[in-house]
Amino acid sequence: MYSSLTLAGYLGADPTLRFLPDGSPVTTLSVATSEKYKDKETTSWFRVSVWGSQAEACNQYLKKGSPVLVVGRLRPDPETGGPRLWTGDDGVSHANYEVIAQTVKFLPGSKAVQQQEEYEDDGVPF
Repeated sequence: MYSSLTLAGYLGADPTLRFLPDGSPVTTLSVATSEKYKDKETTSWFRVSVWGSQAEACNQYLKKGSPVLVVGRLRPDPETGGPRLWTGDDGVSHANYEVIAQTVKFLPGSKAVQQQEEYEDDGVPF
C-alpha cells in the first residue's frame, strides 16, 4: 500500500538544519495549515523532516512565514499511533503531525521561489 500527503501552508519558524553522525543533512520545518468555516478558523501544525540536498536548500532559502507546498508521508507517533502529543511550558496540551517530505516546493510570495532549483527525494532513509 502507498500513502501520500500534500500540505500547503506557511512556516511558523525558521528552518532548523542538523547533520546526522554519517553527515546526512536533515532540516525540520514547522508548517501551519488553516481552514476557515464561516466565522471560525482552525490551524493544524505539521513537523516536516526534509532530507539530503533538498534539506540544505530549504534551510538556505526559507524563513518564518515562507509559503510552501509539501508532498510526503505521515509518520505516526510510535507510542500512540497518532499525532505527537505534548504539553507546553504554559501547561496547554498540543499535538502536531510528523511528515517525512519527499518534495518541498517554494510557493510564490517568497524570495526563495526566485532561487529554487528542483530538489527531489534524494536520501530519505526510510
